[in-house]
Amino acid sequence: MQCPRCQHENPDGMKFCGQCGAPLTSVCPSCGAANPPGNKFCGQCAAPLARGIEPRFDSPESYTPKHLAEKILTSRSALEGERKQVTVLFADLKGSMELLADRDPEEARKLLDPVLERMMEAVHYYEGTVNQVMGDGIMALFGAPLAHEDHAVRACYAALRMQELVKRYAEEARHGHGVNLQIRVGLNSGEVVVRAIGSDLHMD
Repeated sequence: MQCPRCQHENPDGMKFCGQCGAPLTSVCPSCGAANPPGNKFCGQCAAPLARGIEPRFDSPESYTPKHLAEKILTSRSALEGERKQVTVLFADLKGSMELLADRDPEEARKLLDPVLERMMEAVHYYEGTVNQVMGDGIMALFGAPLAHEDHAVRACYAALRMQELVKRYAEEARHGHGVNLQIRVGLNSGEVVVRAIGSDLHMD
């Protein structure tokens, strides 16, 4: 099964892309049938299907602040093929499947989107770049494509900032929706080779 977002070929029966984490099927909110990701209506009961990922989270270009995007695009030719020391940050919503499984897709998005937005805000505040949005989490890079000597420190500060921002939002969600929201953040530093930076800011 081909992923609609990154065109990666996945084995049959997979629910999410093994390359980018995008959903490979849309579950009908009315009858529960699995549908191909391009369907707008359920093939079993004709009910409208909710969209999986909002267009603003489709590609790095759609959620990267303009000033950071310009810096990346002006320096990309110098970065491609270069070995870099980077720190990768991965953050996701703890227990998201249990939290969102029985909710209406629109209600689930209303809970999840503010969490993703706060994660991204923290990354961009320290000039990191969010390379992928994967359903309930993000992968961000510090040190590439924007070079910073203190990339590991920036990533640590971003992790602390997003914990604080989400904690504040979790208070609102607890009062408004009766749910407990927590995020997990992991960091790792090492060498990478930047293969290519697309015009949509996606980096391999």
